[in-house]
Amino acid sequence: MIKEQLPDSWKVTPLSEIAAINPTIDKRNIEDETLVSFVPMPAVEAESGRIDISICRHFKEVKKGYTGFLERDVIFAKITPCMENGKVAVIPKLKNDLGFGSTEFHVIRAPVGVSPELLYYYVSSKWFRVEAEHNMTGAVGQRRVPTSFLEATHFPLPPTNEQKRIVAKIEELLSELDNGIAALKTAREQLNVYRQAVLKHAFEGKLTAKWREENAAKLESPEQLLARIQQERETCYQQQLEDWKAAVKAWEANGKEGKKPGKPRALGQTENPTKEELELFPERPNTWQWVKLGQLTWSVKDGPHYSPKYCDSGIPFITGGNVRPSGIDFENVKYISEDLHEELSKRCKPAIGDILYTKGGTTGIARVNTYDIEFNVWVHVAVLKVTESVNPFYLQHALNSPDCYVQSQKYTHGVGNQDLGLTRMVNIILPICSLEEQKAIVNKVDVINSELDSVEDCISKELKRAKTLRQSILKKAFSGQLVPQDPSDEPASELLERIQAEKAAEKAAQKASVKPKAAAKSGTKRGRKPKVAS
Repeated sequence: MIKEQLPDSWKVTPLSEIAAINPTIDKRNIEDETLVSFVPMPAVEAESGRIDISICRHFKEVKKGYTGFLERDVIFAKITPCMENGKVAVIPKLKNDLGFGSTEFHVIRAPVGVSPELLYYYVSSKWFRVEAEHNMTGAVGQRRVPTSFLEATHFPLPPTNEQKRIVAKIEELLSELDNGIAALKTAREQLNVYRQAVLKHAFEGKLTAKWREENAAKLESPEQLLARIQQERETCYQQQLEDWKAAVKAWEANGKEGKKPGKPRALGQTENPTKEELELFPERPNTWQWVKLGQLTWSVKDGPHYSPKYCDSGIPFITGGNVRPSGIDFENVKYISEDLHEELSKRCKPAIGDILYTKGGTTGIARVNTYDIEFNVWVHVAVLKVTESVNPFYLQHALNSPDCYVQSQKYTHGVGNQDLGLTRMVNIILPICSLEEQKAIVNKVDVINSELDSVEDCISKELKRAKTLRQSILKKAFSGQLVPQDPSDEPASELLERIQAEKAAEKAAQKASVKPKAAAKSGTKRGRKPKVAS
């Protein structure tokens, strides 16, 4: 893995020459009721090396079908995607000095003179995991790093004392780096808090207070605005009816081939918010009006209530996870056929200017569709169509504001697969103001968000740079460039000879202890007694 010229005191050796790969544990003297630490795969955090050993089980529950390990062993997730995600850790102090865990862990046990932390940093490095990924075996979704790969991995072994200096330096530098990363993540979280504060101010009327003073002549009364919106809703519905009648005539002229076009659903009538409902909300400017979402839309629909058959390519099919505050994610979508899209479009077809609003899973995220792309949506995404007197981006920001988000959570029902139903969604209460002020609010929010986006982009770049710096530190560590060499250190070649000698002696001792048993078995084969010399 490391190709740089190594110091003369180092020695490159197969990992199997200096460590035991997946060693066995002698279970003969362990009582069934003994409590031991238990480590499932989720207990190992990706990338960080942190591990949760708080779970305990009785030995009888884990002695079969689980991987055993001891304190100071290194565990390495071998299955995809856990391996690629960096689920690697050094085992800390265990309950009764014994632990068991997922069979998807490889175990690496270092001998005296080899630092487990150094082994951990090596096998957790990005370059090592990339190489391990290239050597995985098995079917898609169940690919694993084979034991043979670990055994054959060439490890750059420093002298024992230098190992200690390297680990200490790595931990010092990574601690500083982690502190910086934590600060960046905190800053990113604060940006999200600030975005919500901006929306809160915007829909309390505070963001455009000065604008209203300067543009009082442009402000129409709330009653005029709502009357016009209602008229526009009626007009949109009438246009739907005309389009339907034309479609029916075309269907009849075509010999009534196929299914008869469905008549548009009658325009829903949503009641004004009650006095009791409005008591839960703070006061708004007197030129604003409290309304319910259904009063601003002329169509609220969602996609199919079943999972369609997907294709390798075709028409993008948007689920709740693809609708994000920053936009619609078309890069990570599934696809449906053009025929299925055509069928689903009869029920719900998103158009430019429509609002996509998530109503399941990540409930309460609104985004205006600005994409001139044919696509369709699943049941957990609602498509809202608004009238000309409602700026869609104003409604997007309003639905993403704290007040509306809280309401969306209140209206979300269900066990397991929760959903914000369409009939509940239209009762979300929000403020509406003149079209000119809607535009002013959108402009101010977008300017602020643009500035915040720039800051967030810088944070993302710094976080990416931190990942690169982490790998740079590890590469220097394993090429002998992180700490200076000490001529008085015992060379790694002598350490390796001692390890190999100890392994050979241990193997010989094990072989000697097995011979008497083997002799006894051979003498009693098929019930015969051992021969006694005369």
